[in-house]
Amino acid sequence: MSGLSVKHLLGIKYITKEDIELIFQTADNFKQVINRPIKKVPSLRDITIANLFFENSTRTKLSFELAEKRLSADVINFSASASSVTKGETLLDTVNNILAMKVDMVVMRHPLPGAGQFLAKHINAVIVNAGDGTHEHPTQGLLDAYSIREKYGEVAGKKVVIVGDILHSRVALSNIFTLHKLGAEVRVCGPATLIPKHIESLGVTYEPNLIKALEWCDVANMLRIQMERQDVKYFPSLREYSLQYGLNKNILDGLNKKISVMHPGPINRGVEVTSDVADSEQSMILDQVENGVAIRMAVIYLLAGKIEQES
Repeated sequence: MSGLSVKHLLGIKYITKEDIELIFQTADNFKQVINRPIKKVPSLRDITIANLFFENSTRTKLSFELAEKRLSADVINFSASASSVTKGETLLDTVNNILAMKVDMVVMRHPLPGAGQFLAKHINAVIVNAGDGTHEHPTQGLLDAYSIREKYGEVAGKKVVIVGDILHSRVALSNIFTLHKLGAEVRVCGPATLIPKHIESLGVTYEPNLIKALEWCDVANMLRIQMERQDVKYFPSLREYSLQYGLNKNILDGLNKKISVMHPGPINRGVEVTSDVADSEQSMILDQVENGVAIRMAVIYLLAGKIEQES
C-alpha cells in the first residue's frame, strides 16, 4: 500500500485498518529518528503547517509542534484567545486568512463536533483533527493503540477497558474505533450517568464494577473526569468518584494478573489514579507521550504526501 486512503485525518471512523497499519509502520521508523542524537529529518522542508487551537491544550499542541519541527516543516501557531475570533471573526474567515499566507496543512482543535469536516469541505488544505468537542481525537486513539502494540506485540485479541467519563470523552470514541478495527475487545466502566445510552451500538459492553472490569482486562485506560464539559452534576463528588472508580496501588496489586495502565492526560492524581499507580512499572503513561510524537510525525508525513501528489 503506497499511501493513506484519505486526504484528511478527521476521525478514526473515516479511515481503514490498512491506514492504521501504515501509520504504525511509519511511526516505527520515526521512533528510531527521535531516539537518535540528531532528531530531525528534512522530509517536509517545503510544507507550512498552521496549528489552530480554539481550546486550551498543552500536551497535544506541544506534541504536534514537536512532530512538525522534527520533520523540518515551517510552523505557525494560532491561539483563539489571542486572536480576532474574540472579536467575532468566523472560523472560515480565520482559516481563509491563514491560508492566504500559503499554508498547506491545518492542525485544528475546536470545541464544536464536526468543525474539521466543515473546514475540509470549504478550504483547499489538508486538515488534521486534534480534537473536536466530544466527537473524536484521532491521533490520541492511534497513539494509545500503538502503545498497546508496542507493549504486547499486537492489538488483536487484547482486552481493553476504558474507565471514567465516556459520555464527554472524544478520546474514548477514537479509542473504541481504533481498537475495534485492530481486533481488540473493548469494555467501558464508570458511573452509569457518564456512560452514553446506546454505547452497545458501538460494539462495547458496559461493566459498572471497577474490580470486575480490571480482572477482565489486559489494559486499563483511565480517562480524566472532564469537569469543564459537565453542565450538570453526574456524580456526588470527586471524592465519591475516586472511591468507586479511582485506581490505587492496593487494587492494582490485588488483581489476579498484571495489567497495564494508560491515561491520556492530564492526570488528576488521586482522582482517576493515585501517584503510586501513575509512576509504577505497570504504567504506560510516559510511553504514550513519547509515542504521541512518533504517531503525529507519521500522520503529518503521510498526509503531506497527498499535498505533493496534488501539486
